[in-house]
This record gives sequence, structure tokens and C-alpha cells, in this order.
Amino acid sequence: MLLLPAAFAQSITYTDNVYRANIKSVLCYNAAKEGSFPAINLRSNDQILLSFDDLSGQSHDYYYTVEHCDNSWQPSQLSPAEYLQSFLEDRLLDYQYSSGTVQKYVHYEVKFPNQNIAPKLSGNYLLKVYEDGDQNKPVLTRRIYVVNPQAGISAEVVPSNNVSLRQTNQKINFRFDYAGINVANPYNDIKVLVMQNGHPEVSYLNTQPTFVQGSQLFYNDISINDFPGGNEFRHFDTRTLKLNSERVARIFKDTANAVLLLTDVSRNKNGYLLEYDNDGNYFIGNQDGRDARIDADYARMYFSFAAEQVPANGSLYVVGKFNNYALNASNRFTYDDTRNRYYLNTLLKQGVYDYQYVWVPNTTSHPDYVTLEGSYFETENDYQLLVYYRPVGARWEELIGFKTINTIKR
Repeated sequence: MLLLPAAFAQSITYTDNVYRANIKSVLCYNAAKEGSFPAINLRSNDQILLSFDDLSGQSHDYYYTVEHCDNSWQPSQLSPAEYLQSFLEDRLLDYQYSSGTVQKYVHYEVKFPNQNIAPKLSGNYLLKVYEDGDQNKPVLTRRIYVVNPQAGISAEVVPSNNVSLRQTNQKINFRFDYAGINVANPYNDIKVLVMQNGHPEVSYLNTQPTFVQGSQLFYNDISINDFPGGNEFRHFDTRTLKLNSERVARIFKDTANAVLLLTDVSRNKNGYLLEYDNDGNYFIGNQDGRDARIDADYARMYFSFAAEQVPANGSLYVVGKFNNYALNASNRFTYDDTRNRYYLNTLLKQGVYDYQYVWVPNTTSHPDYVTLEGSYFETENDYQLLVYYRPVGARWEELIGFKTINTIKR
């Protein structure tokens, strides 16, 4: 089951992306809590943990570095020496070979900052992994956030001001206090990004406050930060390949592992139904082993969906953090008109996975997260608030505030 890498010479995108077909199970989070948002405080003991598997089965000379970016993920006009201390790149030396698995792989890990690479400035950083010290041979990229906390943020989740959306949407009202920061023009120097469940494509950038009162900026205009609540994520559990778990119809084990999931149907119904989820996250695990990092196996996961839409109207995708919510050929379903079903299979490591279905109509080509999943105000979601500040005359943006709020845990 060797997967061949893509062509070496590539240009990177400033997004969470994987550039080689043999790279799987990429995790990037604050090391203090598995699956957490990848934000750390500047000049603290916080670290980002990055891990991934290389399914080629042999070790490679992988290197990594970080690049400072602005709030819209464009490269800052800074040289690496201005935002990095110690070295400008480092080699990935922490790797282990898989043990007792059908699919052979090499597991890599690194924690950042460390004694070789550490940031001098707060802000957005793109973490880049590449081969042979050559950034023209990219392996993966991940967005991480380094915060120099200087602003106190308070926020609340309320129903939409639009009466027609009160049952489906969640509105975020917030304010923060910039006392102690020399802000010349709060209507121009401060920007605040609100993001749902760490999904960059489901976000709103506030470029101006609704009004200013002393050193407090208020963001509560009726037309801003109004998000469809969506639905709780679907999930499946493959921490064991010996027994069928919830949502698993059948497991096949031979020269490879295959897991057939139960057929899914549309959940865009009249009412909200409580289900516990991980807000789109996924967690690697193996109940039958000792160290899931190297003894969790891979299985070919078979999804099926009972069609309510046909390919003439658009395309169906399955998304979650396990595939960076990507809408590409590897996550697009094929349609079987004899069974009126959509089908897709993909290779995933053992664990617990959240996922959802996205419909992309041919008429708009814009992802529709509601048609097949529904949207409800009661849905439990995390919202991340990131406060960016560009001092007068500065060549970069600082990240001076970060807060996560939950719609249930007030």
C-alpha cells in the first residue's frame, strides 16, 4: 500500500495543507491539551505540538521553519532574523517506525518553540515542513498563532437580530479593553477575527468597532458576527478494529483493513437533536495497543450517503479537521444511480473522527453546510476571537488578544 509522493517542486499555500499523498494524520495543537486551537503565548512555556505519519515506510530528511504573516495570511515584510531567534530552520529528528501494523509508516513529532527555533514577535505564523532543507519541496503547512496578551476580551453568544434567523444562527457580541496600549486610531489600528470551531473559512474579520467608549471597543452591530449555528458533527469510532462500534456496519481484515460505515442521511429536519461531538476534531487512538502514535493501524473507510440531490445539481463532499475541510477530488463522492447512493472511501488512522457533509451547488460553486446538515441556534460550537494590532509606522501586525468562547459553557 505504498503511496507515492507528489512532484517535488511546488509552491506553498498559506493555509493548512498537505503536499504529499504519503503524508497522513497531521495534528497541530497547543501541547497542553490534545486537539486544542494552535495558539500559544509569547515568551511563555507554551508549545505547539506537530505530528504526522509518512506512509512511504522510510525516514526522510525533513526540516521545518515558521514564517510571520499578517491577519489575512499574507507574508509580513520582515526578514526571518527579525521574527526568529536562534536558528532559522531545524531538522525533524524525533521519529519512530510503526509497530505491528498492516500499513507501515514513520511517525514524526516536533514541539515549537524550542531551543533551536523560537519567535521574537507575536502574530500569525505559517509552520512549514519540507524535505532536504529545500522549501521548494514542501511536505505540509499549518497555521499557528503566537499571542502577546495585552487586551481583555469579554463576549457573549445571542440569537440573531434577524427574526427569520433566530432559530438557526448564533451571533457573537464582544468588547475588549485596550487600556495600556498606545492606540492612535482604534477605528483603523485594530482588527478582530471571529472564527467558528477553528475553521478559517467560517469566520468574520471585524475591521472597525461598532463604537468606542473610553478604552473599550464594542462590536455588536446587528449585521456582524452572525453565524449559522450548523449542526453537531457526525462521528465514528475506530479505536478498535476487533468489534463494530457506533456507526460502524462491518470491519474487514485481510491484507489490508477496511471499515464499512452505516449509510448516512440528511439531518436538515424541523428540530434540533442533541448529540455530543468534538467540534470537527479528530483524535488518534488504539484501545488494543500501548502507544497509538506508532501502533494504531490505518483502515480504508467507506462512506455512503442516501441521495437527496443528484450530480446534475452539484457535488457532495465529506469534511472535518482530518482533511482540513478541503473540497477536492479526494473528498468528493461518486454517485451510483442504480442504488441512489453516494460513495467515497479514504485511508484514515484508527481513532475518533468528527465529520459532516457539504453540498456544493453547480449554480453557485459555494459550499453549502446547511442543506444536508441543518442549522440550529442550540448547536454547541466553539468560537475563537483573535485581536490584531498594527502600531503606527509598524511593518507587521501583533496578535494582542485571544479568547475561546463556547455556546454552552457560558
